[in-house]
Amino acid sequence: MCRSTDNDGQPDGGFTMIEALVALSVVAISLAALGSLIASNIRATHWVGDRLSLVQTARSVLTALPDREQLSEGESSGEIAGNSWRVDVLPFRADFVDPLGSTSWVPRAVVIRVQSPTGEILRLDTVRLQGAP
Repeated sequence: MCRSTDNDGQPDGGFTMIEALVALSVVAISLAALGSLIASNIRATHWVGDRLSLVQTARSVLTALPDREQLSEGESSGEIAGNSWRVDVLPFRADFVDPLGSTSWVPRAVVIRVQSPTGEILRLDTVRLQGAP
C-alpha cells in the first residue's frame, strides 16, 4: 500500500485508486475461472447421468432376454425410462467359426442398441450360445 502524507506530515489512510482497480481485477478473474469450472462440472455431471441411464437400460434389456433355448433370430424393440432400445439376434459370423462343422452349440450374435432422448447411443455386442437343433 502506498501512503502519502498530508500537510501536517501525518500519513493518509486507505488505498490508492490503482490498488483498488488491481484488487477488483484479481477478484473478477478469480470469479470468471470459478464460473468456468462450475459450468464444466455441471456438463460432466449431466453426461455421466445420461450415460448411467443408458447403461442401466442396456442391463435391463440384457437381463430380460429369453433363455438360450428360447432365443430366436430377429429383432425386438421398446422403451424404458425414456430410452428407446432395440435388440437384434443374428447368426454369429467369424473366420474362426465353421458354419458347417458339427457341434452341439450354435453361436448367436446379440446386438443391443440403446438411444437416449438427447440422441446419445450405447451399443452392446455379445454372443450367446444356443443348443444345436
